[in-house]
Amino acid sequence: MRGADGVAAVGAEGPNVARVYDFFLGGAHNFPADREAAAQVEQTWPQIRATARVNRLFLGEAVRYLAGGVGIRQFLDIGSGMPTMGNVHEVAQQLAPDAQVVYVDSDPVAVAHSQILLAPNPLATAVEADLLRPDEILEHPEVAGLLDLGQPVALLLVAVLHFFPDDTGPRHLVAQLRDALPAGSHLVVTHATGDGQSQQVTEAAEVYRRTTAPFQLRARTEVLSFFDDCALVDPGLVLLPGWEQDRRRGRSTTMEGRLPVYAGVGRLR
Repeated sequence: MRGADGVAAVGAEGPNVARVYDFFLGGAHNFPADREAAAQVEQTWPQIRATARVNRLFLGEAVRYLAGGVGIRQFLDIGSGMPTMGNVHEVAQQLAPDAQVVYVDSDPVAVAHSQILLAPNPLATAVEADLLRPDEILEHPEVAGLLDLGQPVALLLVAVLHFFPDDTGPRHLVAQLRDALPAGSHLVVTHATGDGQSQQVTEAAEVYRRTTAPFQLRARTEVLSFFDDCALVDPGLVLLPGWEQDRRRGRSTTMEGRLPVYAGVGRLR
């Protein structure tokens, strides 16, 4: 979907997950190989565009909640992909002009596009680093230069962890990042799932894996494990869309119209 960490493009002209996600969002930073891969996935999973877009809407909801409702002023967005509409710095700085944002991606093209966009903004930057090496992110001079990791940080892992199969140790990677942040920080995760879905979604995940990058659907209990040492914000871990509406009600009210992606926000204790 959105992130590109730990995922190499398939050949010099091959599809790239960041650019494929950009295509699903209606962006312009994609190439014929990306659009061909996207078409193959969409044939199996017609809801993929809607899924990508509600995922992006949730990102905005979560950032608005954290910047406006909680008072978070530091955002670390890992697997940020291509810049498009509703970027984290745009949402956060609209509510809090002093909000500081670091985007992290392992795709040099995505990082280069982001750096061009962010050049006039002294409170936001993009760096090339890999989620497979959390220390590389935490110790990056631009991360350390802009963010104070001794103060609360919003760690955003939105539509990226399903690109990390179990053999890459994603729970350990997330735990390393969580452990480096102080209490009061928040973790934001979205993750594709096959829970309650037809075989179509599982087949689409396999197509995605063959055409772009490793891809692993996870069940609710597996996604919840990323929130160890966190207190989940109401309404907890829910299927999208509707996180913001559910949050205001304090619970998930319906399964109708939900798509196969879990979303949650947790406060580090």
